[in-house]
Amino acid sequence: MMKKIALLFVVMALSVAFAETYKVNLWQPALLGGTELKAGNYKVDVTDSKVVFTQGKNAVAESPVRVEKAEQTFDKSLVRFENENGKYRIREIRIGGTNMIVVVN
Repeated sequence: MMKKIALLFVVMALSVAFAETYKVNLWQPALLGGTELKAGNYKVDVTDSKVVFTQGKNAVAESPVRVEKAEQTFDKSLVRFENENGKYRIREIRIGGTNMIVVVN
């Protein structure tokens, strides 16, 4: 039993270690998954299958994602929204300084 718990802990630690961290500024409230984010600055951790938004030390929202590569490098971060019943839902994040496109599922 202890070996299983230790293995689970190691797997979780490795997934956090391989996450890439970026910063994004939301100029308006937006939905990510089922959570409404307020306008403001967020730290964004991206893995191959998940994005986690944090403010300070608290994880605020997370969602499954798909990571794609663009042909060009983006000058600055850009968040693309979809208007859904009068609320803006995050659909895509283009990470500045990279060619990474994070597509929210």
